[in-house]
Amino acid sequence: MFDTLSDRLTSTLSGLRGKGRLTEADIDSTAREIRIALLEADVALAVVRQFIVQIKERAKGAEVSAALNPAQQVIKIVNEELVKILGEQTRRLELAKTPPTVIMLAGLQGSGKTTLAGKLARWLRGQGHTPLLVAADLQRPNAVTQLQVVGEQAGVPVFAPHPGASATSQSAEPGNGAGDPVDVARRGVAEARARQHDVVVVDTAGRLGIDAELMRQASDIRDAVAPDEVLFVVDAMIGQDAVSTAEAFRDGVGFTGVVLTKLDGDARGGAALSVRQVTGRPILFASNGEKLEDFDVFHPDRMASRILGMGDMLTLIEQAEQAFDAEQAEEAAAKIGSGELTLEDFLQQMQAVRKMGPISNLLGMLPGAGQMKAQLAEVDDKQLDRLQAIIHGMTPGERSDPKIINASRRQRIARGSGVTVSEVNQLVDRFFEARKIMQQMAGQFGLSGFGPGRRNRKGKKAKKGKRRGPTPPKVRGGLPGGFPDVSGMGQTAQGPGPAQRPPGLPGLDQLPPGFDPSKLRFGKR
Repeated sequence: MFDTLSDRLTSTLSGLRGKGRLTEADIDSTAREIRIALLEADVALAVVRQFIVQIKERAKGAEVSAALNPAQQVIKIVNEELVKILGEQTRRLELAKTPPTVIMLAGLQGSGKTTLAGKLARWLRGQGHTPLLVAADLQRPNAVTQLQVVGEQAGVPVFAPHPGASATSQSAEPGNGAGDPVDVARRGVAEARARQHDVVVVDTAGRLGIDAELMRQASDIRDAVAPDEVLFVVDAMIGQDAVSTAEAFRDGVGFTGVVLTKLDGDARGGAALSVRQVTGRPILFASNGEKLEDFDVFHPDRMASRILGMGDMLTLIEQAEQAFDAEQAEEAAAKIGSGELTLEDFLQQMQAVRKMGPISNLLGMLPGAGQMKAQLAEVDDKQLDRLQAIIHGMTPGERSDPKIINASRRQRIARGSGVTVSEVNQLVDRFFEARKIMQQMAGQFGLSGFGPGRRNRKGKKAKKGKRRGPTPPKVRGGLPGGFPDVSGMGQTAQGPGPAQRPPGLPGLDQLPPGFDPSKLRFGKR
């Protein structure tokens, strides 16, 4: 959604790089370009004016003039002011001291409240809570049924206003368009208290526009259930109308936080940046997809970093922590250092990456990814599925020791996985190359003896002649060609330094005594 704004800001700020000194004209020109970019992105005029004033005031002060790199300092200022617009600190849900915590959702029809209720319930369940969804939207047809379906997908029970809607409800009110939503919300909270649910999420009705009936009904539900949090659900794609709608709800109903939905859309989305600044209410959550897992806490600093094209490594790390098993990751790191990584380990890592979401989204969180949008658009997640199918077509022995995969085995794997033999060859060859490179990198970073490989090093050295396949070059006694001479650093802990050759060691133009190259055995590729 913020791609256009991100491109404009990135190109504007990139023009400052390389300048050792910034003049007042440079700052004014940059501020003008930033103002145009924000206005084109539908950011509210009042917010843009305040933002530009703050940037100019700080950029023309001693903070920039005394900096060693003025351009980087201006980028830092823009980032900090953008974080202020988005809310500075990450705001968490305020839970009630005495359960249940009541969370009421409010907003216009079509903003995604019902789907968001399921996403929020799923997120709360993942945080260790026992939420209950309450279907208080009796105005829109099939709204109750939709919440039941979403609740079932999220694994959360639903309190509905008609018989058979939920195992937790025995009421006999008709659904869809009839019944008292205030009474349903009140009884839903009582049901949660009786069944010891610690969080209640109340889905209320929306309208196609602001009207007195909508405000009155929302206010009555608020008074009846006394919610601890009232979340205003705003569609990030509706433009400047998001600001006026937020102000109307703030004055008519009152809310404690904002939830942004449909951030994966292609609209300009600048109005989403204005809601917090105009209403003074923090943004708590953001939804960027249709799936229930496309939902997370809103972090102002991370969003500002994304908008400025600096990536979002913290979110990427958090997603990796949730998808990867810690013990499996440690074992994989040990195998990488010792050169024992197998296709089974590769398959497990690939499956964990797939759990994190689309590959293009993950790569988009890396710094500088905005400059590779064309390449990211060509990333096909189905290619990973084909690789998984090839590995699943192998026997456990072939996965643990890929060197035994000869031509006949590759033909069998290709037939079983529905791919060509060349694709199997490509996977196996790339796996060997990647394993070799990772082992060399681990050795350069001092991880060559990490994990089990260190304990078995002596045993492997004794059986060196019986192992198959290429062995990565060892650099223990010195550095590869092209590196500077470090012989003056003296003796090493394991013997003479590079400047001293041990007695009996032949020169580089001679083979060691007793060495017969004809006895070398290489694995079949």
